[in-house]
Amino acid sequence: MYGQAPGVIEGQERRPWRGRAGQNLRRWLDLDEEAFYATFYCASVTRCYPGRSPSGSGDRVPSPREQELCWFWFEWELRLLRPELIVAVGGLAIRRLLGRRALDECIGAAFDYAGAVVVPLPHPSGVSRWLNDRSNRACLDDAIALIRARL
Repeated sequence: MYGQAPGVIEGQERRPWRGRAGQNLRRWLDLDEEAFYATFYCASVTRCYPGRSPSGSGDRVPSPREQELCWFWFEWELRLLRPELIVAVGGLAIRRLLGRRALDECIGAAFDYAGAVVVPLPHPSGVSRWLNDRSNRACLDDAIALIRARL
């Protein structure tokens, strides 16, 4: 599981995907907490909470420099774990792995990265409005089916 960065709750509880976004993600995958953490190793583009967005809506997107400073962790984890599946959650994680791709052109599809299958998901936070479109919810269903087939 590859996301953007830890949030406030994740920092407090010292465990990834603990806030509302994590609850939504586990609901999408139909996994309780125990099964989720037993199934997925969780990593992120940056390893520290970046702070609130200047707009006050959601968390700040880590700067390119912050992303680069943390990149070696992900490369190291890939070499160590050699995952068969990477679930890229949210636009930043998707861009880091797949380059500049709009959500509507990659959610519901599978890609290759370093020998692993990458299945992108939209970010499950309430800040993302991408799922407000009915056709986008169908793409999410396709992506979840791809993940379940791999698991």
